Amino acid sequence: MKRYFKYVKPYLPAFILGPILMIVEVIGEVTIPLLLGKIIDEGVTNGRGSAYIITMGVGMILTALLMMAGGVGGAYFAIKASTGFANDLRKDLFRYIQKFSFNNIDSYSPGSLVVRLTNDITQIQNIIQMMMRMALRAPGMLIGALIMAFTLNAKLALTILCVIPLLSAAIYFILKTAFPRFSEMQKRLDSLNTITRENLTNIRVVKSFVRENYEEEKFEDASVKLKDTTLGAMKIVIFAMPVMMLAMNFTTIAVVWFGGKQIIAGTMTPGVLTAFVNYVVQILMSLIMVSMIVINSSRSLASAKRINEIFNTNIDLTDDNAGKKDFTVKQGQIEFKNVYFKYYKNNEKWVLENINLVINPGETVGIIGSTGCGKSSLVQLIPRLYDTDKGEVLVDGVNVKDYSLENLRNGVGIVLQKNVLFSGTIKENLMWGDENAADGEIYAYSEIAQAHGFISSFPEGYNTELGQGGVNVSGGQKQRLCIARTLLKKPKILIFDDSTSAVDTATESKIRENLRQKGDGATRIIIAQRISSVIDADKIIVLDDGKIVGAGHHSDLMESCSAYSEIYYSQIDKGKTA
Repeated sequence: MKRYFKYVKPYLPAFILGPILMIVEVIGEVTIPLLLGKIIDEGVTNGRGSAYIITMGVGMILTALLMMAGGVGGAYFAIKASTGFANDLRKDLFRYIQKFSFNNIDSYSPGSLVVRLTNDITQIQNIIQMMMRMALRAPGMLIGALIMAFTLNAKLALTILCVIPLLSAAIYFILKTAFPRFSEMQKRLDSLNTITRENLTNIRVVKSFVRENYEEEKFEDASVKLKDTTLGAMKIVIFAMPVMMLAMNFTTIAVVWFGGKQIIAGTMTPGVLTAFVNYVVQILMSLIMVSMIVINSSRSLASAKRINEIFNTNIDLTDDNAGKKDFTVKQGQIEFKNVYFKYYKNNEKWVLENINLVINPGETVGIIGSTGCGKSSLVQLIPRLYDTDKGEVLVDGVNVKDYSLENLRNGVGIVLQKNVLFSGTIKENLMWGDENAADGEIYAYSEIAQAHGFISSFPEGYNTELGQGGVNVSGGQKQRLCIARTLLKKPKILIFDDSTSAVDTATESKIRENLRQKGDGATRIIIAQRISSVIDADKIIVLDDGKIVGAGHHSDLMESCSAYSEIYYSQIDKGKTA
């Protein structure tokens, strides 16, 4: 509750005024049956005349208008408070997820995170809105109607008390049974969301492999499971409401039956019975409102539990203990000292083992090795996308854990294997590197990345709209745009993680030449599958099974490193064959 109170505080006046105005509506609801009874008994039965009836009628109209004002005002403040609460909670949840390390993110499916940010928070918003409109109204109407009923006829009011235990038992049954079902329903929604997201994101692959039928069956299976789980949860609601309505109708019949006998016996007037029946309906309706709150609370509690799971996730990569948060990357020197690393801490095998490496400022270093040997894992330790399990990674002589994450990552530019662009124009995507970049800078760095030519060929040039993920440009074009975006960042350390794999060798050669001639002295690390990409590097690092098995110039490695020479000759042979 302490966690959620901060989202209540900014809207505290609305949280207070909403329920107060709903109490105004309750007072009106309790008053109108009394006035109606007086019209029947005094105005009609006792013949006090039309003036009395009009006076009471005007009183009923004014009371109804007061109720309307209270109801509208209460609803307005309920909506204002609940939407504000949900908005602030959603922003904080999204901000917290942004702090997740890659390990944290791996613990949740993207579909699950999306559902928690959207549907789960909406469930909490709905229950807050309902609680503000009903939490005081339902018990207020129950207590008010009971007092009025006992005031009119205490003996007849005892009839109502007989049904309250039955309805209370039904509410308890709902609370106990519905909660686990609603939790399961949200998990099924996660699964459906994940499948939908994967299918739409990878629609080209689906169509290429003619797997539409398979995807349809997978979606149908997830959808049916969600349907069945939802029906299982909603059966509780389906069962509960008719029972309550039945109890309400039987109680009304009993009141009319016994009240009618009292009218015949002369111990009750028709007006009192009419008012009494209205109070019976109000009492039972208030209990039904309580049951609705309980039903929706069950679903909201399940959603709140899922949101708390996110907030309770221990973020395992932070800069809270950084000793030199004000430091920035100035030279670009990198050193690995006895580094060991693995993704799954229970695994016996290390992904990287006993890595010792020094990269001097301004050097161009190539990293090569077989698939899965740890190349990408190695460079991801530099900007702390992951942390080492043993050993240290130093940048400019300072342990990366002592930098603030913002300062460290501002000094490191990395073009990942999977190139990602966002919806928007080409220019907007490039300005991720520098949001204040002038057009001239954008053009210049795009030229270095060999992207300016094809961008200029588009009718809209740099204002060309990219589809989601950059689906309307080729793989090679996407890579060049990502390189230009990273260059615009002007980092002291540049990491190219197989970032020219979709680019032809001639274009790749021009990019390397441009970086040599127009580069700004940044330390460059190039991960590649092709030896031609790293052959001119100042130093080449050869990785094999998570270990450094060779380091030096191309000519030295050809003589001293069998792993390197094997890769070289295999690619030369392939080149001749091609």
